[in-house]
Amino acid sequence: MLTWDDSYAIALALRTNHPHVHLEEVSLTMIFHWVIGLTQFEDDRNLANDQVLAAIFREWFEEANPL
Repeated sequence: MLTWDDSYAIALALRTNHPHVHLEEVSLTMIFHWVIGLTQFEDDRNLANDQVLAAIFREWFEEANPL
């Protein structure tokens, strides 16, 4: 089960489900819809905000672009 607090795990799931996406083209709205579409996601969609979605994006970006 994933919740909004699981930004790293969500980022990994999104990276797996959307391997060919160009992160510079991804919006927070897209991330929101993709997250609530994950089968393992079970949290209140109303708890999402820009800060939470941006944290997921950062985790995804860092995972895709290691130093």
